[in-house]
Amino acid sequence: MQEIWFFLQLIIQGLAVGSVYALVALGFVLIYKASSVINFAQGELLMVGAYVCLGLLTTFQVPFWAAFFLTMAFSVTLALLIERLVLRPMIGEPAISIIMITIGLSLVLKSSIAAIWGVEIKAFPSIFPETPLRVGEIIVSQVYVFTFLASMVFLVLFALFFKYSRMGIAMRATANSNQVALSMGISVKKVFAISWCVAAVVSAVGGILIGNINGVNITLSSVGLKVFPAVILGGLDSIPGAVLGGLIIGVLENLSGGYLDQLFGGGVKEVAPFVVLVIILMVKPYGLFGTEEIERV
Repeated sequence: MQEIWFFLQLIIQGLAVGSVYALVALGFVLIYKASSVINFAQGELLMVGAYVCLGLLTTFQVPFWAAFFLTMAFSVTLALLIERLVLRPMIGEPAISIIMITIGLSLVLKSSIAAIWGVEIKAFPSIFPETPLRVGEIIVSQVYVFTFLASMVFLVLFALFFKYSRMGIAMRATANSNQVALSMGISVKKVFAISWCVAAVVSAVGGILIGNINGVNITLSSVGLKVFPAVILGGLDSIPGAVLGGLIIGVLENLSGGYLDQLFGGGVKEVAPFVVLVIILMVKPYGLFGTEEIERV
């Protein structure tokens, strides 16, 4: 019976972390759908958001909710600067060139954070209640519960945004076909900019939530790489797939850490998502919900 409770506890914690992966994966998919570019700086945007919020909380003693919204404003501003100054001049260039730009951008952001804040782990001030919740024999820290709920709220808000708002509909039209969107009078450049803004915001939210669980240092950027298997699992161009993939990878990672780390002396938790990535690419190269592209000659 104890094993069952332990298994359920790992599932709950995995869903909480996986919901954050789902948020970050949403940013991956948005940028890819809008511009056919994989943003390898997604993890660094997450890291920057976490550090900015932490700095506002600890250095300037700003209340959490004010720090949260200021961090969102900073993330939007940073995304607009990146899109306008770095990426917009690259429109029309080969996709591989833009991908290399995002890799360079990730290194610049990581180096800048290390120079400003250092590399040691920093703990977030207590934001969520510290008393753990007990359901039967399951003991779960409230930070996992609030992380899951907050992630779900943001995912629902963005789902409503894409389905009902004018800009959300324009983004969906652009994702389907840039040429058709242009013929309908939609500003594709504006859609690109909004896509980067949304990606930066969801990454910053993810950084704040993960930072509350594990603390903050420059290795937080590795979450971006962990999310990549989730994106591949769901499909690079599928928003529902990104959400489902994030949840699956979060649970798989936590189960691997709970059961296999002790057998292999650690490290399995970090490797498991990439093992899944290799298997997925071998079996379903376009993911569970990705659009399969067939070229006829």
